[in-house]
Amino acid sequence: MNRLFSSRLLPLLATALVLLVLFGAAGAHYEHFFSARVVLNLFKDRAFLGVIAIGMTFVILSGGIDLSVGSVMACSTVLLASLIMERGWPVPLAMAATLVLGAAFGGAQGWIIHRYGIPAFLVTLAGMFLARGTAFILSSRSLEIRHAFYAKNSAWGLPLGEGLTFTLGPMVFVSVLAVAMVVAHGTRFGRNVYAIGGSESSAALMGLPVGGTRIAVYALCGGGAALGGILSTLALGSGDPTRGMGLELDAIAAAVIGGTVLTGGRGWMVGTFLGVLILGTIKTILDFEGSLDPAWLRLASGGLLLGFILMQKVIAIRSRET
Repeated sequence: MNRLFSSRLLPLLATALVLLVLFGAAGAHYEHFFSARVVLNLFKDRAFLGVIAIGMTFVILSGGIDLSVGSVMACSTVLLASLIMERGWPVPLAMAATLVLGAAFGGAQGWIIHRYGIPAFLVTLAGMFLARGTAFILSSRSLEIRHAFYAKNSAWGLPLGEGLTFTLGPMVFVSVLAVAMVVAHGTRFGRNVYAIGGSESSAALMGLPVGGTRIAVYALCGGGAALGGILSTLALGSGDPTRGMGLELDAIAAAVIGGTVLTGGRGWMVGTFLGVLILGTIKTILDFEGSLDPAWLRLASGGLLLGFILMQKVIAIRSRET
């Protein structure tokens, strides 16, 4: 039992260690890296990715994958901007409609995957093109959101003194993380997700609602992508059909670096949180360096991702041997 617990906990501990070493080394090398402003900006810049990565973690835990989240995010930003600026919808109603449509799109993908037994990779790849195409149909260019609600709330947050504010985006990210941790680790639905990811056939034999759970996790992921789009509009003040290119890969990377196993059934929501912070720290280091090519972000992320996948494989082999 202790060995099993250790094998499950080791990737999470490794993620935490990587974050501490990375942040500590950067803090020792760059002046002011340990400042509160840098930490707050880390949360602010990665808030939308964090929300999307949490939804992705639910999908991966269930044994699936969702390649459409970046496109759903982009489509959500354009849809929201269009509803507010071109159709005159109240902002709260437009945001609610965007969330519902994002969740419905994700749920529809989950239904197709379960109903017809099509691999999630293929269904969500099609969904990626559908959502991105819809975004460009809604608008072929960036739509600026000029509205009093955005002017008032885009910079709203909890004042921390010295001109620092814990803004709305990070607040939503932390709140979503807290709810996700409770749902994943403390509810029947969460246990069903882990069981299905561990062995779908065994879960079905036990009478667990495989179809309903799969639809629900993809709906959560689609809703998370739409929420990420909303946070993106608050941060950037516009909707853009080109936004979120490659974001699905960042979300997957954050989850896997955080210890979630790609085959499903194992992972921690707090690990995904740490994975998001690791990716954000790498980006912040590049910003401090200034002269480095942004391609180093992809290179570093890819190296970390490969390392954690190999570590997961070694742990799985040793677990079977013991």
